[in-house]
Amino acid sequence: MEARAYLKYARIAPRKVQIVLDLIRNKPVDQALAILKHTPKAACEPLEKLLKSAMANAENNHNMDKNSLYVSECFVCPGPVLKRMRPRAQGRAFRVLKRTSHITIALKERD
Repeated sequence: MEARAYLKYARIAPRKVQIVLDLIRNKPVDQALAILKHTPKAACEPLEKLLKSAMANAENNHNMDKNSLYVSECFVCPGPVLKRMRPRAQGRAFRVLKRTSHITIALKERD
């Protein structure tokens, strides 16, 4: 049995999220929350909310014990890319890619 939470269309590049997800994978939820709270990365704030949502799903929907939960699976997939134009010298324009992410966190109980 596992509890999942999803965050779709987050306006942050997937490679920035992946760095933080690697820090919390296979960690107990209380330790993962502490890591997210004290890591100075832009991805930590939405990931902390997502982890709390997954904990609430586990407790309310699946009747799991929140003291024995750990992050069993967490990954990020690229979402749609917003393409914007940036003016450059001599009338040229460069493309700016504003990337989005789809983030998934799954929690399981320790045996």
